[in-house]
Amino acid sequence: MGLSSFQILVMFRRGLFYTYLSIYMRDFLLLSVTETTLYATLPMIMSVIFQNFVWGPISDKIQRRRVLIILGEIIAGGGTILVWGIHSIFANFYIAGYIVIIGLSCIEIFWSMSNIGWSALISDVYLLEDRNRIMGQLTSIGGLGRMIGILIGGYLYDSGLGFRNGPLFFIASFVMFISTIPMLLAPEGGIPQIELKIDEINENIGKNGNYKIVFIIFITALVFINFGRNSISIPYSQYLVLKNGFNVDDILLSYIANTRSLAVLVIGFTTGLLSKKFNHSIMLIFGIIFAIVALIITALTSSLFLIFIGSFLIGTADVIILASSYTIASKLIPEKIRAQRFGIYNTTFFLSWGLACTLITGPLIDFLIFKGLGDIFAYRMSFLVAALITGIGLIIFGLLEIWLKIKK
Repeated sequence: MGLSSFQILVMFRRGLFYTYLSIYMRDFLLLSVTETTLYATLPMIMSVIFQNFVWGPISDKIQRRRVLIILGEIIAGGGTILVWGIHSIFANFYIAGYIVIIGLSCIEIFWSMSNIGWSALISDVYLLEDRNRIMGQLTSIGGLGRMIGILIGGYLYDSGLGFRNGPLFFIASFVMFISTIPMLLAPEGGIPQIELKIDEINENIGKNGNYKIVFIIFITALVFINFGRNSISIPYSQYLVLKNGFNVDDILLSYIANTRSLAVLVIGFTTGLLSKKFNHSIMLIFGIIFAIVALIITALTSSLFLIFIGSFLIGTADVIILASSYTIASKLIPEKIRAQRFGIYNTTFFLSWGLACTLITGPLIDFLIFKGLGDIFAYRMSFLVAALITGIGLIIFGLLEIWLKIKK
């Protein structure tokens, strides 16, 4: 109950806040496409650094997960209000935009406590054979929270009660505070010290002695998979609101975004059944293919109906890739250093939500627009490049699977 309630609140806050933040920074604060990506890139870099080098090692040393989650949410909630207050002081919108970017980066230093605690806690609490099902269900429940958050955020933003005057900042902060309540009902997690001594370094799939190599190749594949499919995370909504394109308003944008959430909600509850019929690797391959098809559809279509189809496929890919890759990673990670290794796993997701946009799609879109090729063409090309990068990840993972089968 505690984990489910926490997940609903977390995804509610993300849907409410981040669905419209790039539009606010692009259309109101007048930052370039590349600059708008920095609100995700710089915070995610801070998150990755602190997950891997600070909170992960600390969590493994003290074997506490819930404490880190609660502290991270409380500090992030207070920091969010502070960021709004400072950015609202500046009449220069360009400076205000960078205050938001820098502020969110500082918040992420402490928010990453919650992220690493959550990843390790799931593996602490649930058996290996249950993790795919649980991750799918939690992601599905989170999809419901995200749907509600996107709808409320859309109506607030469309009514002028968005970021500048504070409502979206205030609600996001409030949700962070109350999300600590259900975590009080959740187990602490961690591995008892006596088990750590018995299992000095239990390398879960060390049967073939190659688990470290497998883990490195698997993470490399995930880098391409996640950097590809998530490189459109920020430009996507900007593309849909282009006046010479689909020209969707904030309410219609919320419906498109919630089609993705609906897919997460529906598919999330079926991942457990599907993983019994197909193994986790096959499930991951399906998820990657769905992501590639969704990117191609989004890039090539002029039909709003197909945009909704593409959004549903993006959500389908999200939940399948998350659940199956998490289960595969949990097989490869020794219990004693669970938090540290999940920090590496999380890196492939967290950096992809910002850094991929900053290094790949943002500059590509700005360059093509600068060359006079038109904004619609620029955005569409970025989606095709994203599909290509995702495809490279699929090839790497496929070759890994072939190699493992040969080794057996």
